[in-house]
Amino acid sequence: MPRVSRLYPQPDGQKLGLVCPRCGCQHFRVVYLKRLPGGVLRRRRECRYCGRRITTRETTNE
Repeated sequence: MPRVSRLYPQPDGQKLGLVCPRCGCQHFRVVYLKRLPGGVLRRRRECRYCGRRITTRETTNE
């Protein structure tokens, strides 16, 4: 899969979305999802370009 050649900066200069720390790609697939107590979701994601895996935590506002 081709590498992302441009990233869309926010007005304050921050990159938009999740970016792979190894290759800079923004294309990920979810390897697995685990629900934790307190409305927390933990997702293990894998970069489609270089294969590096990262973990993200998401919370719900209830």
